[in-house]
Amino acid sequence: MVTDGAKLKLNLRDVGRMAYGPALELQHELVRRRMDEEIPDTLILVEHPPVITLGRKASDSDILVPIETLQAAGAEVHRVTRGGEATYHGPGQIVGYAIINLYQHQRKLRLFIERMEEVFIRLLDRHYGIAAHRDDEHRGVWVGDKKITAIGITVTRAITMHGFAFNVAPDLSHFDWIIPCGILDRGVTSLSRLTGSAPDIDGVKKQVVDAFCEVYGYTLVS
Repeated sequence: MVTDGAKLKLNLRDVGRMAYGPALELQHELVRRRMDEEIPDTLILVEHPPVITLGRKASDSDILVPIETLQAAGAEVHRVTRGGEATYHGPGQIVGYAIINLYQHQRKLRLFIERMEEVFIRLLDRHYGIAAHRDDEHRGVWVGDKKITAIGITVTRAITMHGFAFNVAPDLSHFDWIIPCGILDRGVTSLSRLTGSAPDIDGVKKQVVDAFCEVYGYTLVS
């Protein structure tokens, strides 16, 4: 958290439901604009149609089902520049892309990622009484041995890209399509599974934004 009392500026872009390809293009556009200091730090919130993304460490064998299964479900596959292996995105999952100047966060990527984990640890405890934790071996946020938030970041000229995927109420069976984040001996979970109810996605988005601003020391700007 920012400790010197300074408030950084954050622009929020909630784009609703958007296919992965156009969202990736939007990220690249905003990264360029942030490099040129045309915009402040920006957080994009989006829900994707079913899609598998393969990070730099991923191999084709991380996808466990035939391409015909993915096609029948309308799922796409994209190779991306973030760290990590295979990740699933789909409806009911809040995806956040952080277009942020790392120089404003002590230039430390590890600290930046730990703060992103803290956003969800704090949110889950405060609003749902769920005890979540981080794992130094496997990045992200965990409840027991099940991941609820995946995190993957890449940095270009000190500007971050990609971000988090928070499982609010996705179809968890879709994670059976992949080896999530290359981890064989752990599972995934969601807020809806843990609470036994269907949380309002817009209400959860507000909780995410509030916690994000609190942890990173931001104030929202229009």
